[in-house]
Amino acid sequence: MVFRSEEMCLAQLFLQSGSEYDCISELGELGLVEFRDLNPSVSSFQRRFVSEIKRCEEMERILGYLLREIHKANIAVPEEDESPLAPPPRQVLEIMEQLQRLEMELSEVARNKEKLQRNLLELTEYTHMLKITRTFIHSRSRHEALGPQYEEFPTMETDSVTGCTGMQRLGAKLGFVSGLIQRVKVEAFERMLWRVCKGYTILSYAEVDENLADLDTGEISKSVVFLISFWGDQIGQKVQKICDCYHCHLYPHPENDEERADVLDSLRTRIQDLNNVLHRTEDYLRQVLQKASESAFAWVVQVKKMKAIYHILNLCSFDVTNKCLIAEVWCPVSDLANLRGALEEGSRKGDATVPSFVNRIPCSDTPPTLLRTNKFTSGFQSIVEAYGVGDYREVSPAPYTIITFPFLFAVMFGDLGHGAVMSLFALWMVLTEKRQKKTRSSNEIWATFFNGRYIILMMGLFSVYTGLIYNDCFSKSLNIFGSGWSIKAMFTNQQWTNKTLQANALLTLDPNISGVFGGPYPFGIDPMWNLAVNRLSFLNSYKMKMSVVIGVIHMSFGVVLSVFNHLHSRQKCNIYLLFLPELLFLLCLFGYLVFMIFYKWLAFGARESSDAPSILIHFINMFVMQGKDITPLYPGQTGLQIFLVVVAMLSVPVLLVGKPLYLYWLFRGGKGLRRRRGYERVRRVSEDDSSTAPPCEDDEEDGLDEVIGSQALPKEFDFADVLLHQAIHTIEFCLGCISNTASYLRLWALSLAHAQLSEVLWAMVMRLGLSISTRVGVVLLVPVFGLFAVLTVSILLVMEGLSAFLHALRLHWVEFQNKFYRGTGVKFVPFDFALLPSVFEQDGLL
Repeated sequence: MVFRSEEMCLAQLFLQSGSEYDCISELGELGLVEFRDLNPSVSSFQRRFVSEIKRCEEMERILGYLLREIHKANIAVPEEDESPLAPPPRQVLEIMEQLQRLEMELSEVARNKEKLQRNLLELTEYTHMLKITRTFIHSRSRHEALGPQYEEFPTMETDSVTGCTGMQRLGAKLGFVSGLIQRVKVEAFERMLWRVCKGYTILSYAEVDENLADLDTGEISKSVVFLISFWGDQIGQKVQKICDCYHCHLYPHPENDEERADVLDSLRTRIQDLNNVLHRTEDYLRQVLQKASESAFAWVVQVKKMKAIYHILNLCSFDVTNKCLIAEVWCPVSDLANLRGALEEGSRKGDATVPSFVNRIPCSDTPPTLLRTNKFTSGFQSIVEAYGVGDYREVSPAPYTIITFPFLFAVMFGDLGHGAVMSLFALWMVLTEKRQKKTRSSNEIWATFFNGRYIILMMGLFSVYTGLIYNDCFSKSLNIFGSGWSIKAMFTNQQWTNKTLQANALLTLDPNISGVFGGPYPFGIDPMWNLAVNRLSFLNSYKMKMSVVIGVIHMSFGVVLSVFNHLHSRQKCNIYLLFLPELLFLLCLFGYLVFMIFYKWLAFGARESSDAPSILIHFINMFVMQGKDITPLYPGQTGLQIFLVVVAMLSVPVLLVGKPLYLYWLFRGGKGLRRRRGYERVRRVSEDDSSTAPPCEDDEEDGLDEVIGSQALPKEFDFADVLLHQAIHTIEFCLGCISNTASYLRLWALSLAHAQLSEVLWAMVMRLGLSISTRVGVVLLVPVFGLFAVLTVSILLVMEGLSAFLHALRLHWVEFQNKFYRGTGVKFVPFDFALLPSVFEQDGLL
């Protein structure tokens, strides 16, 4: 990873007619350049290669239909190890013909299959209808043998003399309508029959045991077989219309049992034949899809590349002779040789008589920003670019973020056990990354974790380091080197006795007694503090001071990085009028606070700790110019503090009006001197007979023309506008130094919160499980440990880890990058086939 974006240039490509397709194809394989649109005023429908793009879209449509059919058949599409090259233009029509033939064949087979399935469904429904309605007829016959059941309708009673009903004497015929209806529609269907037919119908229905599929919707639902008996043709017509309204599947009802048996036999034969034909059709369809799946991936990639090539060709313009295409591209200067090689290879493949070539042209536009990354650094670069893409040739925070981001996270998350679990999880993702990339999981949460696997690994490793510093492992301390505190010395020197232990619940170790404190712990915090009652007070003071120290160093480093931006843009005035006042203001106030913290740590030992003054009181008195009655921290403290405050206050007006006054002098007072400098340059150039003037290294001349060297002054200089802009920057920086320093106290707060949550979880869960000494406790220890592991992962690792991640992100974006990083650039997006999105991958078809 580079510390600033790569140098870019604007180049003009002259693509000879006949080889332009192959040249663009070579550039797409390498991903070297970003094309500019030379036809911004021409609509997309009026460009030269619209017909070719439409042809590619038609092939994409066919491929989408093909992949959906393959996906329905549960056939995997094998992917090739190497991406196929874009086919030459003469093969495009061949691929188009193959796809069209395949589409026609598949659509015909699919139509036949759907027709067979529909016929099979109709025959199956007819079979169920015949079987169930037979039970309806037999049950009615039994009811009629018992006597008349419809006394409320006298016209339906049988005459004792003639043996006919009243309806039969009127000439009405008994009719039947039978079929199937969906289960959810039965109640409304029955209600409608009763209201419309005035009760002159008899409805019998029963549910089909087998679930039947609806070919129109593809849903599997329960169906009901019904049989409607009615008198008269008019009632029959009404029943028919009601059945059509409710989308019933109607089938003819047999006259007698013999006819019913014959129909059932013929249906069984036809169903068996249809099943055989349907199986053969499905086998043939699967063979066609299996063969098509072998070439589907290559076709998708080739069509995608062809469409991209023609889209790029639409961005080019033709010369006056219409024999050459002209393209403008942004290209890294280091890749110009590869660009020429790609054009030569494309000309060779296209059998062009005149080779294509590249010409570098001057440009006043701001180039895009290119920062090359690998799989390790890409995650950290994404964190930076989420704030904003860096300006062209601006210092990149990403190389420093690789260290500072996981470190600040670990300061808030410091725990040896939690860091080890996080590191092992990230290490597993790193070791299995090839297999994970092939699976292409559609879970967005998992994809987020996997893309940030190296960030998680670094955060876990740094958390292990800070966990050792805090001597904290699942809220317990590790006594690796042996504690520096000794209780035995308190008894040896007659400070404690057995009566002292019995009379006092809490005892204090006195480090002033010989042998009690043998020296600091070799690495991290002494494990004895884990047993102390005042442990929280000690850690409060320690972590709060540590947060301030880390914050001031981090912000100072950000201010120092701004120097490299000023030097690269040849604006040395910004070093004296921006950088130095900012650095002096920050260090004279908060840098001095860090100095007092370290001085108090080093100057006051265990014996003098009771006389140690408060740093906070001294820092407040530094601003109000008081505190003569308070014991000084060191000799000459008052004079040094007054000097530092004066320097910090004097840096504010320099930061406020320094640069606006200097720019005003350059625009107003320095005109004549700039004219003389320009005349001398022209004269030297003429004498040397050179086409371009060499850069002048004279310090005095650079002092006058440093602003002009990077960006010319405007024709009209608005002093009020510049002063207002600089005033906003000054207020933001001065107040930001205070608020940003306080913002770093989140390191202290989240670190204490994480430690306390870990301690509470241990006390509430694991300690209860370990306190049971019976055999039942051994059995209960397994679910207790499982609960402890689940809560540790869900609360301390996931929730607390996400919280620490977001806070570390804010510290980098606001407190660190704000000091030197503008982030208003445009990202370099090369024309690269590997970066082109695929519609089929987004839909899950590939």
